[in-house]
Amino acid sequence: MNFLTLMMISGVILLLAYRIYGRFLEKELKVDPNRVTPAVEVNDGIEYVPAKKPVLLGHHFATIAGGGPITGPITAVVFGWLPAVLWIIIGSIFIGGVHDYTSLQASIRHKAKSIGAVIKEYMGGRGQLLFLTFSIATLILVVGVFMILVANTFVSVPEAATASVLFLGIALIFGFFVNQLRVNLVIASVFGIIAMLLSIWVGINFPIHLSATTWSLILLGYAYVASVMPVWLLLQPRDYLNAFLLYGMIIGAVIGILIASPTIQLPAYTGFRHETMGFLFPILFITIACGAISGFHSLVSSGTTAKQLDNEKNGKFIAYGGMLLEAFLAIIAIGSVAYLSQAEFAARMDALGGPIGTFAAGIGHFMSFWGIPETTAVTFAALTASAFLLTTLDSATRLLRYAVQEISEDRAPKAFQNSHIATATGLVGAAALALSGTWSQVWPLFGSANQMLGALALLAVAVWLKKTGARTFYVIIPMFFMFFVTVAALGVLMYNNFVANNWLLFGSAFVLFILCIFLAIEGWRALTEKEEQDRTVKM
Repeated sequence: MNFLTLMMISGVILLLAYRIYGRFLEKELKVDPNRVTPAVEVNDGIEYVPAKKPVLLGHHFATIAGGGPITGPITAVVFGWLPAVLWIIIGSIFIGGVHDYTSLQASIRHKAKSIGAVIKEYMGGRGQLLFLTFSIATLILVVGVFMILVANTFVSVPEAATASVLFLGIALIFGFFVNQLRVNLVIASVFGIIAMLLSIWVGINFPIHLSATTWSLILLGYAYVASVMPVWLLLQPRDYLNAFLLYGMIIGAVIGILIASPTIQLPAYTGFRHETMGFLFPILFITIACGAISGFHSLVSSGTTAKQLDNEKNGKFIAYGGMLLEAFLAIIAIGSVAYLSQAEFAARMDALGGPIGTFAAGIGHFMSFWGIPETTAVTFAALTASAFLLTTLDSATRLLRYAVQEISEDRAPKAFQNSHIATATGLVGAAALALSGTWSQVWPLFGSANQMLGALALLAVAVWLKKTGARTFYVIIPMFFMFFVTVAALGVLMYNNFVANNWLLFGSAFVLFILCIFLAIEGWRALTEKEEQDRTVKM
């Protein structure tokens, strides 16, 4: 089969889903463009800052994309490209997109508070405590794993390291000029993009060579600083500008694929069991997270994005549209390796240090068909991937800080409400994980925790919808499926690590399993109890 055909069919399906199913969700959620959003109502200039639609899409998409839609699909094609593509398309439309969009709407109807706060209102303090504990554990895994991936990428592609550092300076200047000096966004964007292209040239000519450990320590310090800075100064402008890199890479890859018209050589299906990955079910569904559904997205939607949404009507474009765009990126990631034979794919993964380098090589190969030197194209693809790993890293650290502050409210000394102390507290575990450098061992645990977080977010949304008298079937069905998948995955993970005598990962999986069971019980009680007559309807 020709990959161009597969890519075009996937793109058409996703576009139709945005128009048809997205409109259905908008109607079910009773979106009101005249209702004032928390970003507009509060607008404190630090956390709550209304953002224009393209700026917020840049932040949201850059944050949720990260390395997930690249790492997961490329890792999962060992089962064949067909199961991976089917899960990405079906999952993103009916599960991931629903999860992201409903999480955002639930948050902005509750003063842009987290899903944990929504759970507290409808399920009680115990439910909130369990959810926040699970969220913190998952975010520690996210920050730790992505810190390792960024450090390894900077070591293997030092040109990307230089450019990424320069990007941060450009973002700070851009944020100051746009938000403080009120420079026109279009004019500032043009100069910002030119500056980013120049920084790529500088990176290619002056790469920074440091060890993975050194980069991990630098990234640790960066994540801390980025977490406590005003959102308009670094997070918002950096993600907005970085999004142009990703848009450019996607467009460049699509044009290259149109010209190259590569034939898919990887098998469509290799079997239900892989010798190292295990069984297709449930492993495929936790390996491919961000391209189909990712619990981390609910923390982004109800964390930083909800505090910047200027109008409810823009929520579908940003959250549901952002998820479908990420699914399309995941399809392209599969294409970056599908033109290889199985032997070539395995050799490239070993030689280039994993999915990110393999993806960059494939995208660079496609882009070379329209005249760009392949070495330059590979560097650009690696730079783009590392830039988005970095956006996930610092946004996840900020979300980790929010979760620590929320869980310590009325439960711990007031010092933990301080941004610096909350950030440092959350980074301790992530730093220990990052300095271990073993992302491949932690990825299955991260995937399981991440997908379970998605199931729990859907549970919280279902309870909110039920309590407000709305229909819930479009949330309940994905919720049950994700619970089934992730409970099975945690069970497999516990068994495998028990047999391998890896007690750290076994214990971690066991704790996550117990947490999600208790929270599922709390949620089931909330879903099945009779409606309170005096509950205030918030829809």
